[in-house]
Formats: sequence, structure tokens, C-alpha cells
Amino acid sequence: MAAFDHKDDSVVVIIGSGAGGGTLAHELTRRGIKVVLLEAGSRQSLDSFSQVPGEAFNQLTWLDTRTQSGNWGVARDFPTLPVWHCKTVGGTTVHWTASCPRLQPWELRARTTYGEIARASLIDWPITPEELEKYYALAERRMGVTRRNDIPGLPASNNFKVMYAAARKLGYKQVHTGHLAINSRTFDGRGFCIQQGFCVQGCKMGAKWSTLYTEIPDAEETGNLDLRIESTATRVEHEVNGRVNAVIYRDAQGHEQRQAARAVCVAGNAIETTRLLLLSESSKFPHGLANSSGQVGRNYCHQITGFVWGIFDKPIYFWRGATIAGVIEDEAINDPRRGFVGGYRIELVALDLPTLPLVGLRYGWGRDFASIIDNYRNLAGMFINGEDLPCADNRITLDANIKDAYGLPVAHIHVDEHPNDQALRKHAQGQMSRMYEAIGAKRVVVGPTPPATHNTCTARMSADPRDGVTNGWGQTHDIANLFISDGSVLTTPGSANPTLTIVALALRQAEYIAEQMKAGQV
Repeated sequence: MAAFDHKDDSVVVIIGSGAGGGTLAHELTRRGIKVVLLEAGSRQSLDSFSQVPGEAFNQLTWLDTRTQSGNWGVARDFPTLPVWHCKTVGGTTVHWTASCPRLQPWELRARTTYGEIARASLIDWPITPEELEKYYALAERRMGVTRRNDIPGLPASNNFKVMYAAARKLGYKQVHTGHLAINSRTFDGRGFCIQQGFCVQGCKMGAKWSTLYTEIPDAEETGNLDLRIESTATRVEHEVNGRVNAVIYRDAQGHEQRQAARAVCVAGNAIETTRLLLLSESSKFPHGLANSSGQVGRNYCHQITGFVWGIFDKPIYFWRGATIAGVIEDEAINDPRRGFVGGYRIELVALDLPTLPLVGLRYGWGRDFASIIDNYRNLAGMFINGEDLPCADNRITLDANIKDAYGLPVAHIHVDEHPNDQALRKHAQGQMSRMYEAIGAKRVVVGPTPPATHNTCTARMSADPRDGVTNGWGQTHDIANLFISDGSVLTTPGSANPTLTIVALALRQAEYIAEQMKAGQV
């Protein structure tokens, strides 16, 4: 692995090594561009992953303090964990469930499709569906997505068989084991899924795509990557003319370091990306870096989620098999007759036994609550993944009172759910409940809204600089050599799990950055 001088101002600094940052690092380094990749977490491996759920959670999760407010259920039920993402090399691709649906063309034209909706801050994407489709195809080949490019789907688990039977009872037709970045056969030098069910603890088989053991090692082999682990970015500096020229960070020993840069790409997940931009305020950018529009941190979306569990007379052993290897796509449409705009997917889900009462059930005690745990072997599970609407006041800000270990304000998440979000969740959980009832569940249990794992739209792309933070390439409107390279740039979230879109946009962004550097524009 390369080691570049801290004063080398020819390097591109990427902050964050997940789906966006890790992919971008590989794409730039294979084009001969020197990259310093800063990752706040440590580096795990297939050998070091723990399959003890509590240990794995502590090993991988970003546990730094955040605060929150608003009327969403997460603020009430999970006051210390508003979002759940990773602090480790590979970022959230280490613990993701690898679902890779595409956004549909009409979802990129949300403002045009849905029209004016009170309180929502909808705009259309500044890129066309046709442009994005090209990079979806590249990303799917890179990641080995099942049911694409003649790659077979994963086998049907018992949990999926229950879902399939229930879906057919309600007349659903688009039911399958999903487009997953999990090997159903050997691919890219990695083995196939053995269906052991520990997807969110880190895949010890390496069957699940993660930048930890795909993009980042490939980038290291080029000789153009300097990966610095346990390195937390605290500020991005700029010249008098506004161009960024360095990143300030704390190293593993807590010492402050300064890395010069030709360009900076921020890919720290929507929460930390926003926080870093706001922490980087200056006399030229008094409201935060690249924030002349006032849009940094606004329009926060997390997708509408929620569990439904069915309890049956016979064992299902739902923990066996890939966590999310099943999807019903019939509701991923826009039909306002249902009482809301936008759509949702119904996805398979299972939680390990220690996590179920902590995340998957509404808080409670007593015999009734315990009876659900007693029926763990007989549980089946489904989950909503629905489109929430961007609202300007749903946002990430800096907490005025709470500081981190370096004395810097922590991120504050505020969410007041839009009535459209609530109507969508009610419809989805009603449909899931009816499905289980239709096939003889002896009990249906509706679970809470869990901490957000899909954090998007806080530095969104926009055609008009007044409406967002970046252009269609993830290049900030204010600063030509500052890029955003994670889910923050999504203009709207749609009803598709966001990782495939993040990877596709990173592949596209890498081409653009390389071209701009060659032309001397960056």
C-alpha cells in the first residue's frame, strides 16, 4: 500500500470507505490517480468478524453520540440511536443486507409525477433515467447482483416460502428472492452464500459484496491508494478563492493531522457528511462549506420502514438463509388511490434472537411480550422499504450543547413525519398483516420503526443551485473541486434500497472527476 506525504497536494482525499467512497477510491486509483482514503473506523476481516450479535454490533457500528428530535417513532423508541450505520473499513457495506433494486424512471421525476404537496420539498433529479441506467448495469456486473446478467437468484428459505404463499393469497405477482449483491455461485474470486443468516454481522464467507474485500484491496493493488484507518475528518479547508485544499483529521492516536489535496470527496454517510460540511464553516462560507443555498443537511430522508411478524403453529427457523432474500414489488408503484403518493417494497426480514426484542418489537414486559420470544422458531418476518418525502425542516444540524471527544458539536437529527409517510406505513403494515392472516398465522405482531439505515438527500443533486448542494455529478455548486460521494446526493429516495444507486453514481462520478482533472478543471 502506498504512503503519500501530508503535503502532497496532487492527491484526491476521499473521506469514508463505504459504497460510495470505497468504489470511488478504486475507480480513481485504477485510472492512475493518487488517493488518500480516510476511514474513521478500524479494519476488520472475514476472520475477525464476530457472529455474536452484541459483539458484532459494537465491532462495526458508529456509536458516537447523536441527538434527535421530532415526532418520528425512532426519537421515542431509540433515543440514543437515531441511525444505524458502520464505523469500519468498508462502511455500511459490511453490515448491509445487500438488496439492490433499481430506482424506477418515474421516481427520478418525483416533483413532476407527484405534483405540489404541502410541506414537501420535492424536486426532480438533474440526471435522466437513461443516464443512470447505464451505470446501474455497470454496478450490477461489478457487484454480481443476482437475477441480472444471467446470475441465478438465491434459493428460497422457509421464511421466503411463507412470504410467497402469503403474497399469492393477496394476488401479488412480482415475488422473488430479490436482486442481491450476494453470490449465489462463486464470483469475483469469492465463494457463494451458505445461507447461515449472519448478513448484518459481516459475511464471514465473503459472499456478500463489500468494499472491504472487493474495491479497497483492488485499489491497494494499483499502488495509488493510501488508506488511513482510525482517521476522523474534522474540517475541510479552502483557499481564499474558495477551492478546497486540505482535510484536517485526527489520527489513531488522536493527534491532529493535515492532508493537502487537489480535490476532496466526502462520503461519510449522510449524517457525518453533513456534519463535516457544517463544521467546516469559515468567513467565506459562514453557514458551512458549500452551503450558500442553505440546503446542506435539509431534506433528510431515511425511507419508511417497519416490521410485521407472523407467528405460526409450526417452526419456520426464519434466521436460516440470507436476511432479506425475498421481495414483493407489486406495491412499488405510484397510485394515489391508496391514500398516498409513491410506493414501497415488501422485503423479507429476520432478526437474531438477542436483537428481536431490542429492535423488532415494541417495548414491553409480561407474559404476552414473552410469548412472542417463546415462539421465536415459529416466526416469519416482513419489512417495509418505502419512499418518504423530503421536507426542508427534516434535517441534520449541529447540536449546540453536546460535544464529541474532540470538543466538536455532534450531529442532531430532526424528523417530523409527513402525513404521506404515515399513510404509506399504515397501508404497508396492513397489507403485510393481511398476508399472514390469509395463510393461517395464529398471531400477527406489528413492530416499531427501527433506527434509520438508509440515510439520504442531505446534500442533494439539483439543476438549480438554489434547490440543492451538488450538480448531477455530485460536484458541489459552490466549489468545483469538492464532491459528495454518498447517499447524501440522492435527490429523492424512491422506494429502492439506496446502495446500488450510490455505487452507480460513484462509478459515474469517477469518470467525471478523471476527465475534469485531465482537463485541468479540478
